[in-house]
Amino acid sequence: MKITLTVNGRAYPLDVEPRRILADVLREDCRLTGTHLGCEHGVCGACTVLVDGEAVRSCLMLAVQCDGSSVRTVEGLAGPDGEPHPLQRAFSAEHALQCGFCTPGFLMVAAGALEADPTIGDDPERVHGLVESNICRCTGYEPIRRAIMRAAR
Repeated sequence: MKITLTVNGRAYPLDVEPRRILADVLREDCRLTGTHLGCEHGVCGACTVLVDGEAVRSCLMLAVQCDGSSVRTVEGLAGPDGEPHPLQRAFSAEHALQCGFCTPGFLMVAAGALEADPTIGDDPERVHGLVESNICRCTGYEPIRRAIMRAAR
């Protein structure tokens, strides 16, 4: 099927098989490898991207479902001059990453939530709920929570 995805502001006209998942299309066809595949069952959250502003598990979404949509990946967080996004700076400052495998998913779920409601960072319980949607096996979750709250400020 012929589809067009707008990924990080750039149009990608693509010819994809109807059964291909968005994560594979982003990684293989768009060459945006920041979106990681972990469990491929929608549980770990490493593949989280924003589709029309909503955080989605790109391992569960078919690319054809996104035809005409705006997709934002972790590569699209930095500013046009390469300046890191406030979330990226906060993750660094709070030591909220170790191996980095889960980090793109956490960054994208947090970016989507903060863009939808910037006050989420004022409520530790809401941030806790946001963070528990993804899995990290290295850092524990406290530095990630602190980073999201820092970025919100």
